[in-house]
Amino acid sequence: MTIQLYNTLSKSKEPFMPLKSGEVSMYNCGPTVYDRLHIGNFRASLFADTLRRMFEFNGMTVRQITNITDVGHLVGDGDDGDDKMTKALKRANKPLTLEAMREVATIYFDEYVDDLRSLNVELPEKFPRASDHIQENIDLIKILETKGYTYETSDGIYFDTSKFSDYGKLGRSEGSKLENFNSAPLNPIPYSLYPTSNQSRIVINPEKHNPTDFALWKKDGKVGWESPWGKGFPGWHIECSAMSTKYLGQPFDIHAGAIDLIPVHHNNEIAQSEAAYDKPLANYWMHNEFLIIGNSKMSKSVGNVITLQTLQDESISPIAYRYWLLTAHYRTPINFSFEAVRGAQNALIRLMATVSDLRGQTDVGTPSMAYIERFMTYINDDLDTPQAVALTWELIKDTDVLDADKLSTLLEFDRVLGLGLVNVPGAVANEDIPEEISALVDAREQARKEKDWTKSDALRAEIETRGYAIKDTDKGVRVTKE
Repeated sequence: MTIQLYNTLSKSKEPFMPLKSGEVSMYNCGPTVYDRLHIGNFRASLFADTLRRMFEFNGMTVRQITNITDVGHLVGDGDDGDDKMTKALKRANKPLTLEAMREVATIYFDEYVDDLRSLNVELPEKFPRASDHIQENIDLIKILETKGYTYETSDGIYFDTSKFSDYGKLGRSEGSKLENFNSAPLNPIPYSLYPTSNQSRIVINPEKHNPTDFALWKKDGKVGWESPWGKGFPGWHIECSAMSTKYLGQPFDIHAGAIDLIPVHHNNEIAQSEAAYDKPLANYWMHNEFLIIGNSKMSKSVGNVITLQTLQDESISPIAYRYWLLTAHYRTPINFSFEAVRGAQNALIRLMATVSDLRGQTDVGTPSMAYIERFMTYINDDLDTPQAVALTWELIKDTDVLDADKLSTLLEFDRVLGLGLVNVPGAVANEDIPEEISALVDAREQARKEKDWTKSDALRAEIETRGYAIKDTDKGVRVTKE
């Protein structure tokens, strides 16, 4: 079955043709580990994970690389100001040393991986760290220097964008608007949500030959690595080019990330990589839309961040957040509210209760090929997860499908949806219990899986308060009326 993907480079959906039959090479921009990530950041992680799962559902092998930026990313994403890791050191009252920077980065990297696991994200093949690839960055800059694409200023080595004729082909940043992006989007993000001219990522520097020129190497006499251009650290953009090419070659199949990376970071990656090697960096560029809260995208600079821990403090499961994102297409903005995510959690609880009931009544049967084919039609059409979720509920209500086959088909769907249905235990009960009690039981089971014992104990107490006894057995949970 043909896979159609929206390619930001061509501004259209295209049939996916991998470089190597049966294999997909994919690079998605990971975080700068200077603070804990917020749930807006994780929309990109979940998009990449769903994309990977779709390919695997189609029988393909995926080589996925997610970089970790632990040096070189300036606060404003431009070429001036503090390095984000330096900001983290100041916040933690740590000395300005590479060793302390590594220590702080590792703390936030470990938290990031823990959060990915709580979202049931399949971890990539590698998490290369920028600080481990300084030589690769230097080597790439040398190639660009030899080919005449660079010039030196008092503060660093810059890429001359006027010498790369295709600069900005992914989408140009003009003032406050992003031109040439998603000319036929599902639901384009309002221009008001892009950086205004006062917040532009392209910083005016009198030594730059062109406003769009960007740093390949930043000089720093206090901290950094030795290089032919003096002590310092690589620019943010060069890191991704060096690491993606090292692990996937050039070109590779798919480069993914959030849409705010298009006008500067991804255009700069394309320019330096293609100038160096005279061939495309990636054949398909894919971008997810923003998570919106109020009238702004969620970001640390705005101060409207919500973490996964915030959700858990509100008794909302990370998997419920995953389910909620699946109900919107990755190329549409989605407006966050606690009410909306709680509604998604209620739907997830009902879905898990259905799987639990089916497990308690029947063995796993044979997947319904009619439903599998429809499911593949949706997910292969540029990851149409809202239709895939709707199909899940259609299957549950279909009385013509045997329970055993229904269970098997739901578990097949979940290979892409990633909701952890395979881990839902079968319900064991000697009597019918009300729907609201069943929902509490399922919520308790989810809390136990997440090792949230405080929440699990509170839900048990609530169940007992309502007059029901709950017992954990080797065959599942037994609930009886007291």
